[in-house]
Amino acid sequence: MSSEEKATPLLTLTGDYDEHKTMSAWEELLAGEDELARRQFPVRGLIHDSWKRCLTGGIDAQGREAPLFCGKDDIEHLTRSSTELLTAAHRSFSIVGSLLDGTGAMLVLADENGVLIDAIGDKRTIHDGMDIHLAIGGKWTEEVAGTNGIGTALCTGEPVYVHAAEHFCAGIKSWTCAGAPIRDPFDGKIIGVVDLSGHPDIFRPHNTVLVAAAAREIEKALVAHQNEQRTRLLEAFIAQAPFYRRVDGLIIVDHLGRAVYCNNVSAESRDEFPNSLSTGVGQRLLPAGGTHTFAELTEALPDRLRSCHIKPLTLDGDFRGAALVVPAGMRGEAIPAPRRPRWPSREATDLIVGQSEAMLTAIDIACRVAQSSEVTSLLIEGETGVGKELFAQLVHLISRGSKNAPFIALNCGAITRELFGSELFGHVAGAFTGASRDGKAGAFELANGGVLCLDEIGEMPLDIQPFLLRVLEERVVHRLGDSRGRPVDVRLIASTNRDLKQEVAAGRFRRDLYYRIGAVVVNVPPLREREGDVALLLDHFSRKIAERTGTEPLLFDANAVDALLAYSWPGNVRELKNLVERLHVLVGGEQIGVADLPREITSPQECVTPVVKSFPVGKMRTENPCNVGNAEEQALREALSVEHGNLSRVALKLKISRPTLYRKLDQFGIRRSFS
Repeated sequence: MSSEEKATPLLTLTGDYDEHKTMSAWEELLAGEDELARRQFPVRGLIHDSWKRCLTGGIDAQGREAPLFCGKDDIEHLTRSSTELLTAAHRSFSIVGSLLDGTGAMLVLADENGVLIDAIGDKRTIHDGMDIHLAIGGKWTEEVAGTNGIGTALCTGEPVYVHAAEHFCAGIKSWTCAGAPIRDPFDGKIIGVVDLSGHPDIFRPHNTVLVAAAAREIEKALVAHQNEQRTRLLEAFIAQAPFYRRVDGLIIVDHLGRAVYCNNVSAESRDEFPNSLSTGVGQRLLPAGGTHTFAELTEALPDRLRSCHIKPLTLDGDFRGAALVVPAGMRGEAIPAPRRPRWPSREATDLIVGQSEAMLTAIDIACRVAQSSEVTSLLIEGETGVGKELFAQLVHLISRGSKNAPFIALNCGAITRELFGSELFGHVAGAFTGASRDGKAGAFELANGGVLCLDEIGEMPLDIQPFLLRVLEERVVHRLGDSRGRPVDVRLIASTNRDLKQEVAAGRFRRDLYYRIGAVVVNVPPLREREGDVALLLDHFSRKIAERTGTEPLLFDANAVDALLAYSWPGNVRELKNLVERLHVLVGGEQIGVADLPREITSPQECVTPVVKSFPVGKMRTENPCNVGNAEEQALREALSVEHGNLSRVALKLKISRPTLYRKLDQFGIRRSFS
């Protein structure tokens, strides 16, 4: 097909467009009779304004193509500098691109400079696009290519379409295109354009809606990527920053010069920075203009701050950011006192007992999340027995508007794989064999308007995790066997005694789900790290049990207290509570001495469990034979190690039920986090 055939006029294609009138207006504009042309041959205001910019800018109206910004040798550098945008667009392009084959349309992606960095779609159209450099490396800003979907979208900052004769350059008038800008969610800056192009017969006014939707999907992917990058930069900093103290100021900057984390940097400290810099999260510490090196960041800092600790941060071997630590007191600032929880009520204050700094910090984070309407998910991490469920109850208790809201708790470790979907999402009648005749609401529906607590979320099967992620993203749940979506408003609290980062690295937990539920993490400290809290808890549990049973609280002599304070409490608060209950039953109101305490507390060195290594299945260790209880514990530890903590497989291997397995784990004080 010749270019003349491609450009066959389409008279009155829409109410706004007339091929003949548009061409006449363009010719009158070039002849210097702009006002007459506008009266006689009107064009859209957006097109007229763009034409005027092109005319003023000296664009060749007879141009046949866009210029090539770079050759084949420079393509690799071009794509490397746009890695973040290309990664974010990959999913949308792979889905849409496969649907465009044979349609006469192509989807292209341009960077902030209007240079094409990706193209996909109908093969013949892509081939034709090369004639006008509508291909990777071609530059399509208005300043060099005249009016077009990419350049005009960059110029106006809005989705636009440019059809056939509306292009400024004659050689491009046999094309139609619709472009939408892509904005960086971090600061709103335009970082690219997605454009749908082809010959005039593909034109539809709603093409702008399609590209605008594609741009929004890319922006969503950018949000997820930036959140992941922020978390990874924080992890990289923590891994190599032994000099950092909690009272110090900290600013973490990514490789684009953007402050992604800021803590303990007072308003007065900002006076140290030049006017072009800012320490606020979401703003730039360095001017815009691509990636920066560690040296450029260091040189941009004022002289007084160059003496601070400045650490480069690398991810996967590449420089991806830097950490600036401002030591407390460097400018005479007072060292802040530990943050105290925002207790909203007496009921909340009584829920969790503890005065150690580690515990108060965890409580404060939980209270802040509960009182915030922005954070919809919380991850609670901690060893078995530390009281993670109390933190979930605390968040529910003080959440805004949740006085009468439901609190639904679901133990992911106690549900079979077959029933997981039904328990979480519900099912309709006849959805599967054994389904309820009337259908059943799942945990999400039951918790609507309140809090859903997923305990032991690390036990959730991999094939269920994508469905959970979808519900959290869309806030709509579909019962099994039902195509109808049901909107839900649920605050999710997930808890685990596993190291989910290790689970992600091992492929046992989805990375995207981890970052979604782990927007805020509360690390509940083990009892051995809660200085001063053992005595408080002994008194608390003793009084509670005494009130319930109508007896006197226990009295501990000095030697017994010393032994209890020196014990490491592998079972944490649960172990301590069980001990107090046991002493109430066996000793009663008498004074408790060392002789009344269990041997593992008074002589811990005699009861140390050796480190259990992974052994081949079927081979039991026979060294140091001991009693039946020790052999049972050893078998349990070896099975956990071999099965990497998967409780379903451990129960199957040991030929015991899941409830029995849980009881044995608690009995021996065994944590379920294995690598």
